[in-house]
Amino acid sequence: MSPSDPASFVFAACQHGAEGVLKADVARLHPAWRPAFSRPGFVTFKVGKPIDRPEHFQLASPFARTAGVSVGTVAGSSAEDLASQVWAAPAVAEFAANHQAVELHVWQRDRAEPGEHDFEPGPTELSEAADVALRAAAPSGALARPDAPTRTSPRNRWVLDVIVVDPDRWQLGVHFSGSRAACWPGGVPPIEAPPHAVSRAYLKMSEALWWSALPASRGEQVVELGCAPGGASQALLDAGLDVIGVDPAEIAPALAEHPRFTHIRRRVSETPRSLLKKARWLAADMNVAPAYTLDAVESVVTHPGMIVRGMILTLKLPEWQLVEELPTYLGRIQAWGYRDVRVRQLAFNRQEVCVVALRSRGQRRVQRAPGRTSRRRTDAAHPSPPRPRIEGES
Repeated sequence: MSPSDPASFVFAACQHGAEGVLKADVARLHPAWRPAFSRPGFVTFKVGKPIDRPEHFQLASPFARTAGVSVGTVAGSSAEDLASQVWAAPAVAEFAANHQAVELHVWQRDRAEPGEHDFEPGPTELSEAADVALRAAAPSGALARPDAPTRTSPRNRWVLDVIVVDPDRWQLGVHFSGSRAACWPGGVPPIEAPPHAVSRAYLKMSEALWWSALPASRGEQVVELGCAPGGASQALLDAGLDVIGVDPAEIAPALAEHPRFTHIRRRVSETPRSLLKKARWLAADMNVAPAYTLDAVESVVTHPGMIVRGMILTLKLPEWQLVEELPTYLGRIQAWGYRDVRVRQLAFNRQEVCVVALRSRGQRRVQRAPGRTSRRRTDAAHPSPPRPRIEGES
């Protein structure tokens, strides 16, 4: 099988434990699809009809970390044996012949929830061994970069996915890197917490910045609600932003001493808005139910005199049933004047989702090739805010 042929199965990676939520979301989006093979962190679906234009295929669920067309499975006792089977598989051979110099993404399904027993998504010993074996066995010219594995690929390239489902079982698939997250093996960006990070919130905020391409400029001010102990604020500072942290709890000494960080040790409701009026961006990761987080955010962004251009919000989902309320939460954010609202369960999120909201889609930072000029929008403005975008990326 090649990506241009009718496909009967698709694959998706998700957070360990989110399989049920993903399946329910897919059932809503694609009633004809049926769940097939699955393991914690990895799900496949039998498709009721061929996928048209697979180069544009995206699984429009915030819980699908990455997705593509499934082209088979190999089983064996060693990485070398499995790698030989991959390149000998008819579907892979045809794919490599039709799309020369493809990208290779080798990744293992999550073995635990992020942050559990020090587990974090990303390369593993098994996936790295598989990558080495696959590159050694690859036919000449099959891979765009045959010498060394990479944790990110260029956009708009065909990708061969090799998923380490179990040590002796690899799932094979293909996808087109048409979005930012589709450039990362397994949908996990190449992020590691630096030694100075005081909490794993650093990873979550770093990924949110990578995924959203937040169009903030160095030196602009962002207010973070619920900043303690300070990991997310550190990521914002490392991105070049000035941070005002609002939280009645103590913050880490390393953050308190940072010259571009200001701590307001109060509750959001007790904080004078005059102290926040220069902030153009807002972040919030509060350990409360989503409705309470949105109450706090609304009290800031709708206050007279506040001009907040965009937000990065973490909405906790203590019960998976709260997923059903996501459209309501996103609609509430749109009602504040944010027309471009996206949501994704980040690789480094736990049982929560990240919401990025901008005043307009035109604010998004676009990576352009040297020499290219931007094009002005020629269509009329939307008469009303469009439906919130709840897919992972576009």
